[in-house]
Amino acid sequence: MNQLNELLIPLFERLEKIESLITNKNTTSLMSIKDVSKYTGLSDPTIRRSIMRGTLKPIKEDGKKLFRRTDVDKWLTS
Repeated sequence: MNQLNELLIPLFERLEKIESLITNKNTTSLMSIKDVSKYTGLSDPTIRRSIMRGTLKPIKEDGKKLFRRTDVDKWLTS
């Protein structure tokens, strides 16, 4: 039983670390217009039209426009 615990504890620790990496990646990833296009399967012009209409708002307006993945997900479901 002790050997089983020695194997299971590191396994559970690794699983927890993987889960935290996945969760943090989805909420903190910044995406360019090209990234949003790849992620959504929509064309660049479609994404740019949504920006112009104000339905998809970048977190950075000047220069390269950047978007949070969570904001893109909300935009897709609205």
